[in-house]
Amino acid sequence: MRDRRPGVVITGIGVVSPIGVGVPSFVGGLRAGRSGVRAIDPHERVRSSAAAVVAGFDAAAALGNDAEVARVPRLVPMALRAAREALDGAGLRVGGTGKESRRTGVVLGTGAGGIDFTLDQAQAGLAGRRPSLWTITNATHGNLAGELSIRLVCRGPSLCVSTGCASSSDAAGLAMDVLRSARPGSPDAVIVVGADAHVRWETLLGMELLRVISTRAWSDRAADPRDHPASASRPFDRSRDGFILGEGAWAAVFEREDAARARGAAVMAEALGYGATCDAYHRVRPAPDAEECARAMRDALADAALDPSAVGLVQYHGTSTRVNDALETAAVRAAFGAHAGRLRGSSIKSMIGHPQGACGMASLVAMVGAISGADGGAGFVPPTINLREPDPACDLDYTPNSAASLEPGAAHAALINCLAFGAKNSALVIRAVSPPC
Repeated sequence: MRDRRPGVVITGIGVVSPIGVGVPSFVGGLRAGRSGVRAIDPHERVRSSAAAVVAGFDAAAALGNDAEVARVPRLVPMALRAAREALDGAGLRVGGTGKESRRTGVVLGTGAGGIDFTLDQAQAGLAGRRPSLWTITNATHGNLAGELSIRLVCRGPSLCVSTGCASSSDAAGLAMDVLRSARPGSPDAVIVVGADAHVRWETLLGMELLRVISTRAWSDRAADPRDHPASASRPFDRSRDGFILGEGAWAAVFEREDAARARGAAVMAEALGYGATCDAYHRVRPAPDAEECARAMRDALADAALDPSAVGLVQYHGTSTRVNDALETAAVRAAFGAHAGRLRGSSIKSMIGHPQGACGMASLVAMVGAISGADGGAGFVPPTINLREPDPACDLDYTPNSAASLEPGAAHAALINCLAFGAKNSALVIRAVSPPC
């Protein structure tokens, strides 16, 4: 029965990120090991001094006019820009009343959704000003998925997943399940978008209270490069002291393989497996045995019908927190056994910070883009930058500081791992093809 399930493929990707807007810029930034972490304006209530923010993004262009910018949360124009790039790359023509529009769905994965908009309207009300008419719609995560469907004119299912940092990897898993379904009306394609954008003092303060975010005094003027914001996110490094908050949007078009082949679409990757578990342990700390994290990976491999030895690449959650990085390493060892030492992996959060609920799709798009050489170069493994002093508890291959090459023309299976507040674990397995010589 498993062998007769419809295959799912990825035919287009899109990006709005702190290291580049658009796929070529993003993938080129990963290849170069470019950091998107910058110093931020100080605020009297917080110690945080760095974040990975999207610079120079034209929100009005994405929305169609300046007035719309004030009516939606910051993530919406980013999500639209990424989704449209993914659709264009896939050659999928939605927007009318035809079959492609009706057979294309949207799944948004977001952690905090429109919290920035909600906070702004609360402050307006407290100051005696009139809040926006759209306060409630923007505060409801599901309506943000509807916002995307309306603007893209996608008439298939319009869904939202919000499971903390696992939101967009779970969104990808849901899209795979929907596309594999034999239910009448199941779509032929789903645009999966991971988006979060709430770098502001209120959220930074919340992270500081949980002691999960870096509070060192990072400075653009630092004489020592190790004190520069570009060095602030350092997964698996002995000196790491917490993650750097990020933002952005990453999108991919998932299609039933038969439908994609029938319309002559170019396939960038296969979406093979998905697994999700819960530690049922603590609201913010992962279980110390990491067993459920390992089980999510094993379940994803089983769903993909792959032996662990068939996977060569891992995109780690790799937040740069002391506990999580070590436990994730242990979980990968538990899931892959002796093969763990032969895996090549990385954490792109070293370059883009931690974009919260968007991170799963950020990692997936990064792996698809890097393996397929979407910047026009050869396939590669993104690096984990700022890994200068390895932590003995983190003893796998994280591709430190410089990208690694891949065998041209080969298919490369990769696992994308996510952990989330609420004791959640989520893993995806994809297989992408690197460009020929």
